[in-house]
Amino acid sequence: MTQQTVAQRGGGPAGAILRWLDGLPIAIAEVFLRAGPALVFWRSGQQKLASWDTTVLLFKEEYRVPLLPPEIAAYLAAGVEHVAPVMLVLGLGARLGAAAMLGMTIVIQTFVYPGSYPDHILWAGPLLYILLRGPGVLSIDHAIRKRYR
Repeated sequence: MTQQTVAQRGGGPAGAILRWLDGLPIAIAEVFLRAGPALVFWRSGQQKLASWDTTVLLFKEEYRVPLLPPEIAAYLAAGVEHVAPVMLVLGLGARLGAAAMLGMTIVIQTFVYPGSYPDHILWAGPLLYILLRGPGVLSIDHAIRKRYR
């Protein structure tokens, strides 16, 4: 005997709600999984550009990323925060963009703000999903892949 879910058995109003939710395309959730981290990183990049001198000072005095001079780290961070979010939102090279943002999240977690792991988990979860599963059917990546299969 197979185990049935509440939705499969009927389950009254709860079953009706679950059947309705089961019918929604996962592509809707995938768009939000891309947009959420993209917005966080984009806003951070905009703040960096709004006051570049302050940004470089933060990289020198507070962030102190190892192995890179503060100026180079600031440029790299600002670059990732402006390019990768666009890649995610459009779903164009989304896995590459997600990998860059996930790498940056790991660096921030490890070297800059280790106590901010609740925020970093919220960023890493969707980014990991995109990296492993791709951006979904509502993306340019999907259209390209479908065209050249």
